[in-house]
Amino acid sequence: MLSRKDLFKDTLRKAAHAWKRIIELRLSEEEAHMLRSYVDQPAFTDLHWGMFIPAIKGQGTEEQHEKWLPMAYKMQIIGCYAQTELGHGSNVQGLETTATFDPQTDEFVIHSPTLTSSKWWPGGLGKVSTHAVVYARLITGGQDHGVHGFIVQLRSLDDHSPLPGITVGDIGMKFGSGAYNSMDNGLLRFDHVRIPRNQMLMRVSQVSREGKFVQSDVPRQLVYGTMVYVRQTIVSDASCALARAVCIATRYSAVRRQFGSQNGGPETQVIDYKTQQSRLFPLLASAYAFRFVGEWLKWLYADVTQRLQANDFSTLPEAHACTAGLKSMTTSVTADAIEECRKLCGGHGYLSNSGLPELFAVYIPTCTYEGDNVVLLLQVARFLMKTVSQLGSGKKPVGTTAYMGRAEHLMQCRCEVERAEDWLKPSVILEAFEARAFRMSIACAKNLSKFSNPEDGFSELSPDLLEAAIAHCQLIVVSKYIEKLQQDIPGKGVKRQLKILCNVYALHLLHKHLGDFVTTSCITPKQGALANEQLRLLYSQVRPNAITLVDAFNYTDHYLGSVLGCYNGNVYQRLYEEAWKDPLNDTVVPDGYLEYVWPILKQHIRTARL
Repeated sequence: MLSRKDLFKDTLRKAAHAWKRIIELRLSEEEAHMLRSYVDQPAFTDLHWGMFIPAIKGQGTEEQHEKWLPMAYKMQIIGCYAQTELGHGSNVQGLETTATFDPQTDEFVIHSPTLTSSKWWPGGLGKVSTHAVVYARLITGGQDHGVHGFIVQLRSLDDHSPLPGITVGDIGMKFGSGAYNSMDNGLLRFDHVRIPRNQMLMRVSQVSREGKFVQSDVPRQLVYGTMVYVRQTIVSDASCALARAVCIATRYSAVRRQFGSQNGGPETQVIDYKTQQSRLFPLLASAYAFRFVGEWLKWLYADVTQRLQANDFSTLPEAHACTAGLKSMTTSVTADAIEECRKLCGGHGYLSNSGLPELFAVYIPTCTYEGDNVVLLLQVARFLMKTVSQLGSGKKPVGTTAYMGRAEHLMQCRCEVERAEDWLKPSVILEAFEARAFRMSIACAKNLSKFSNPEDGFSELSPDLLEAAIAHCQLIVVSKYIEKLQQDIPGKGVKRQLKILCNVYALHLLHKHLGDFVTTSCITPKQGALANEQLRLLYSQVRPNAITLVDAFNYTDHYLGSVLGCYNGNVYQRLYEEAWKDPLNDTVVPDGYLEYVWPILKQHIRTARL
């Protein structure tokens, strides 16, 4: 209920307090990240630590690291990531901001030549950042060398005023009442701003004193390393956001009773209705699935980093495609799931104090930032088509596409399910998902080959390619969940519940995308019906432990921020108490009554007397 200015000031206060505690407690980088995440309010620090510093680390030289990173780590400068423009977002190569080298002064001239070249959306830019990594078209000797990164100071370190030639401000209110309105997403224009040549990030390419553009030995793919890191954190965040929504909806579904009273007894708990279970339990299973795939992505990022240090770039394209696809799939599912959880809570879910509207508003930008979800899936599709085209060349698919190496088997195999319980076998589930993903990719590749111009084909078949990419990403999550269950998990009861949730996740996807599995001849319609039968039985097995499974997320009431999802289940008392806290209830007669309502009533009274 705070005004925009008060909300922003509140964010600054919390961010400053978090930084004070980080210094006092001498927290490690990982511990500091966790503490900042519990501020649970989008802030400029998210971009400073999550984008500005990783960009310098990934794309800067050792000398640039030595100059900029110590100041950034101590927050003596505060940075943001200025890439997106008013006219271009996903199409990075279409950015219009220019960085023209002036050999006379050994400087770059940063300029915004058009209105649409204005930087638009970078978090932290609007009011706080002193510096930015700015992405602009590098021009030397009249030649355009494409988009590169430059470190640019935006504001004075003395009085915080914008430097000459820089126009900067906030882009205005966004979706929701709180949500991302705590973040100063900014606009930025340059009027021939000069920076030293050594402020171009030069790990991948350099410009010499004479103005010669030089490509370094380091592949341009190196920038993928930063993307893998950022997208890996987004997948982990998806798991957390989904877990919060599911926790609220599950607890409230157990508290809420409606219909079904027998002889004056209590009504039926909403969570016991199969319609509620079939909508809620797959989301619970998804929260666990995304958590496990998020853990695996942390391992993948560590592996990629280790290989990069050894100058091994072989797994980078696959890791990039994998994280792009998982970022897209998990964020889309989570955004839709938060809204579904709101619906699962009925009318009370629409109240702000349910915690769900705010969670939805603050989460949905993830479907767009760090890569629009549809664009990312099309990137995955391109990678899949390239992998399929190389199958006959002797080049073995690696990582998450390794299953494509068994092309002949996956094209011929037939599902052997005869009874519903056969669907509980991990090998049966995995083979069905592998065959479906592979056959959809093969079908797309065959249809693409009919076009004389591959780009025309890709454009025409893009909806089918999206579906193939989604099938591949779903296979990754299912396979990583199954792999997790093969590890040593303490407690037989825990492992059994995780197995049940894994089966719920996989069979729900199979039921939802039954058309894919049947039309690719991976399974028969009867086997699809058996999967649905088994799924209904699994819901009954989830039910006794549903509350325990969401309690395991270990969210405090304060962090959950929901009247409906409170741990003690005292929902109605808390709803009543919260209602009276609303400022509208500060007075019995509302402001404006005498001015607006009373005249209307007087008019009605006169009319009635006539």
